[in-house]
Amino acid sequence: MLHLAIRMAGHRLTALLAVACAVLGGAALITGTGVLAESGLRSHLPAGRLAGADVVVVADQEFRPGGGDLPVALPERRRVPARLTAELAALPGVTGAVGDLGFPAALVDAQGRPVPAVRDPATAGHGWSSSRLSAVAHLDGRPPAGPGEVAVDRAVAAAAGLRPGDRVRMVAAGRPAAGYRVSAVVDAPDAGFLFADPTALRLSGRGSGAAAVDLIGLRTAPGVQERVAAEVRTRLKGTGLLTVTGGGRGNAVAPGAAASRSLLLLLSGSLGGIVLLITGFVMAGAMAVSIGGQRRDLALMRAVGATPRQIRRLAAAQSTAVAAVAVVPGVGLGHLLAGQFRRLLSDRGVIPAELPLTVSPFPALATVVLLAVVVQLSARGAAWRTSRMPATEAVAESRSEPRGPSRIRTRAGLLVIAAATTLSVTPVFSRTVIGATATSIAGILGAIGLALAGPALVRGVGSLAVRRTGSATSAPTWLAMSNVRAYALRNAGIVSALAMAVVFVLTYTLTQTTVLAATARDTRTGTLAQQRLTAPGLGGLPTGTLSAVRHTPGVRAAAPVGSTTVVWRYELFGDPQAEADTAMILTPAAADVLDLDVRKGSLRRLTGHTIAVSSEVARTRGAQPGRHVSLVLGDGTKTDAEVVAVYGRGLGFGAVVLSGDLAAGHTTTTLDQSVLIRTDGTATAERDLNALAASRPGLELGSTEAPSADGLEDAPPELWINLATIVILLVYLLLSIANKIVAVTAQRRTEMAALRLNGTTPRQIRAMMRREAAVTAATALTTGLLLSVIPLTLLGQSFLGRPWPAGPVWLLPALAATITATAFLTTELPTRSALRMPAADVVRGQ
Repeated sequence: MLHLAIRMAGHRLTALLAVACAVLGGAALITGTGVLAESGLRSHLPAGRLAGADVVVVADQEFRPGGGDLPVALPERRRVPARLTAELAALPGVTGAVGDLGFPAALVDAQGRPVPAVRDPATAGHGWSSSRLSAVAHLDGRPPAGPGEVAVDRAVAAAAGLRPGDRVRMVAAGRPAAGYRVSAVVDAPDAGFLFADPTALRLSGRGSGAAAVDLIGLRTAPGVQERVAAEVRTRLKGTGLLTVTGGGRGNAVAPGAAASRSLLLLLSGSLGGIVLLITGFVMAGAMAVSIGGQRRDLALMRAVGATPRQIRRLAAAQSTAVAAVAVVPGVGLGHLLAGQFRRLLSDRGVIPAELPLTVSPFPALATVVLLAVVVQLSARGAAWRTSRMPATEAVAESRSEPRGPSRIRTRAGLLVIAAATTLSVTPVFSRTVIGATATSIAGILGAIGLALAGPALVRGVGSLAVRRTGSATSAPTWLAMSNVRAYALRNAGIVSALAMAVVFVLTYTLTQTTVLAATARDTRTGTLAQQRLTAPGLGGLPTGTLSAVRHTPGVRAAAPVGSTTVVWRYELFGDPQAEADTAMILTPAAADVLDLDVRKGSLRRLTGHTIAVSSEVARTRGAQPGRHVSLVLGDGTKTDAEVVAVYGRGLGFGAVVLSGDLAAGHTTTTLDQSVLIRTDGTATAERDLNALAASRPGLELGSTEAPSADGLEDAPPELWINLATIVILLVYLLLSIANKIVAVTAQRRTEMAALRLNGTTPRQIRAMMRREAAVTAATALTTGLLLSVIPLTLLGQSFLGRPWPAGPVWLLPALAATITATAFLTTELPTRSALRMPAADVVRGQ
């Protein structure tokens, strides 16, 4: 059977090329998504400054809800009891134990600008003993011996041009800039700034009797690392502390950076559904074209005794053989695609540049299995009708199409379209990013419904066109309209594929731009402050900054603003679940610089263990003012907080607001991240604020106005990610559609030859094919727009208060031009190729 399938494939290369392209592109997309997902689960940051520690003890930086739900990454540093350092140092085989502390530290130049040479200034300061955890710590100089000395790593020394003995100014732990003498340059990666241990304890604010450290690193004697690690795990069982070795040490360096791995998992999850739907759609269409071009061969095989099961096995074997050839380069292309996507995420600051992709055979194996199932089902489904028909009827129908579209298929398509329309209502009830994703899903489901109901639609369009064409109509036009009506199934496959491209681009693109526009409008409308003061190079605003701002002439109000993560716990069908949300950290003073559209309660009550929630959270979780809700803070601490306000601008300001008192002690650093400033609007106030920022090292004063959406330089990272996704999937769609149209047109060589033998000129045939392409493109654009208009209208009404979405005005004209050009070019080129062949030779070859 396989030998026969391969021999038949040699005579249908054009149609099978469409199958190969669909499989290759699908394999690349699925493999790339799988690599991102696996990296989100298994990738680790480099060990960096902990490369010399054989065993590292850290607090668990994941919240595990139990059940089958995935753990949630916690970005805020959890602490380890300091007393464990001495206990673990006494274990057999341990040659050294270090309790590591991290705190904000930055080197500033003569102009007061931070020297950007450390990965995270919020945790760049450490005690000298931490240098013992580095793999290679070549020392140029001597260890810091007093409160006025500091050692720096090689990267800092190179960036600032430092040598041992130089004098520098540093801002440490929010204290005013002070002078230090460089005692040494340490050749250790990411060591940052190393102070004498007593100085580090004092700067960290934990004092000489610190009860907790960030982590504990152990060095062991040669050959006993695993035994020591096992002993440590036994001692720490049930304490919530983890013992990590090998690659896991990198995650212990910076929990916030390690938590970004979860973004890869979320991204691959959101892309997975779209990728699978589009891949399945494209491959099913390619299989239908391939098998449709062999209906005569399959019918003749039925006539000579082949059973229906053998026909379906033959179709599946042939498609599987082609897929096997295409899937290998597709998998390789998928790994390259994942690498480029990781580079994009890194360049936009979504994930750390040091986070590598995990490469293993699992994504490739999953891709092969998934595509094998899709190929088998699609091929058998495409051959089902021919295999089940009586042999004589199958031969008779092999040169034509069924007289009428299948009623079951048409009704199923209409039901899918109705379901997609129902799904598109979701944004009306959920004005959230998750609710908005229903718009793009609804559009794609609608396109799938069109593929099912398409033959009836195309036949109706063809019948209408034939009735409208009068007796004076030219021969090419009459032939084109008759072909549209007579070959509705063939034309419907092309129309639905082009309509899928229209729906995908419109719904996916305009969903993103509408959500971004609504978010920007919420933020712009709700921000009363004109200025924002930050210190990104210092790891936080120095102590006393807020007081200085408030005492600046012309300042009406100033309030600190921070962000963190909270985890909601709930049950779904009896199983515990967890969902992470970004949360703002505000004080009662925020009411003077922000207008969150408070509908119940007041932000001035944000003191103690209190929170404010968006109206969406209040509705879905029953979090009304006065009620207490359970949540998990960014460092894993479980708490109950009272709801004191419900606000409406959750899209722009997040779902949750924590009081500063509640968040205190549960963030990696205690420094304020930024200060929002509302002034009297005079130039004098702005000038005085600029003078304040210039007088203190590392401060940056900027406007709170959102950047213009006209350029991509200031576009948020999610816009770049979605743009890349749209481009990749659209290229896959258009290439697959182009191959499909070329294959369908090439299969019409006999039809064109018969027309030529009957007296039709090549010019008339080309005109006929162009008119068919015009009808196809127009029908695809019209149906695509109709399928998109309801979801996008509801999205715009819900998010922007108007019945149309936000987006570039050139999108629709550009899309229409692309679809039209694709339809015409992929029809014209194979038509010209077919007309160059002698008509009689083509007919004899059939």
